[in-house]
Amino acid sequence: MRVGLMGATGMVGTEMLRTLQERAFPVSELRVYASPRSAGRKLAFNGGDVTCEVLRPGCFDGLDLVIVDVDEPLSIEWSPQAAAAGAKVIDKSSAFRMDPDVPLVVAEVNPEDMHDMPKGIASCPNCTTMIPVTALAPLHRAARIERMVISTYQSVSGAGQVGVHELDAQWAKLDGRSEELRRAGSESGFLVQGEVWAKPIAGNVIPLAGSVQEQGYTSEEWKMVRESRKILHDDEIRCTVTCVRVPVYVGHAVTANVRFHRPMTKAEAVELLRDAPGVLLVDDGDGYPTPQEAAGIDPVLVGRVREDPSEPGSIDLWVTGDNLRKGAALNGVQMAELLL
Repeated sequence: MRVGLMGATGMVGTEMLRTLQERAFPVSELRVYASPRSAGRKLAFNGGDVTCEVLRPGCFDGLDLVIVDVDEPLSIEWSPQAAAAGAKVIDKSSAFRMDPDVPLVVAEVNPEDMHDMPKGIASCPNCTTMIPVTALAPLHRAARIERMVISTYQSVSGAGQVGVHELDAQWAKLDGRSEELRRAGSESGFLVQGEVWAKPIAGNVIPLAGSVQEQGYTSEEWKMVRESRKILHDDEIRCTVTCVRVPVYVGHAVTANVRFHRPMTKAEAVELLRDAPGVLLVDDGDGYPTPQEAAGIDPVLVGRVREDPSEPGSIDLWVTGDNLRKGAALNGVQMAELLL
């Protein structure tokens, strides 16, 4: 296939190039697009180099597939142009996720939705949605989810390279001062406001990911609510979410308390998860995988599967996955493979 990649120099774009190569996706021609400051920059791919171009009229002519990893305004402008040029478009942004004419796909969960692309565009879910939904889907198919209570623990790479750089800078400032910090707290002068987050992220957790929207919920929280319903084809799922940013470089983690339309036991949940595509169950439900263990691998990891003693028939579980890989690049490439 003749492939274009928008946003090739970002964290996800870099992972996308690596994943296309690792999975031996059949690329006969590759064009990569980046901001004007990266024009002419060479990126390694399949033993050679490809030169960054800027977006311009006609730049998608002749391409079969365009993968989009840019912010929503750029995707709104350029993704339809790529589709109009005859390419199938896989969009990583939030621009078209809730459009009824654009499928929202997790490759292991609803691959059949890729058969219907009226606008020539298919969307990847938000990474925070994709990781738990991969694990929740087999449970939903078996007993249908009635309500979920979810908390997320999201790494700084979810905010891009600027998030990683801010955590680096703050850790460097705190290095060797943990005891003084413990005694002095925020009055120590070490905890300064950053550019990405209004409060320090190093040595801290921030219970606010995304922008605050209606009812005090953030954009990240509403994405989980709305996207999970669309992916699982069930608008009646009730869901409440709290998204938290944590000082972890790569890997999002999620706790989920799930009530079903019929009771589910731990034994049944473990059996369903053990055979689920894209899922690796750790220690038959008694383990506790961490984001470090999930970093750099394809599956999402599930552990701490428990029956809820306060509500018999409900299940608690812990899910973690690489937000740059399964949460972004890998799923995009898997969607492209479904098109093949």
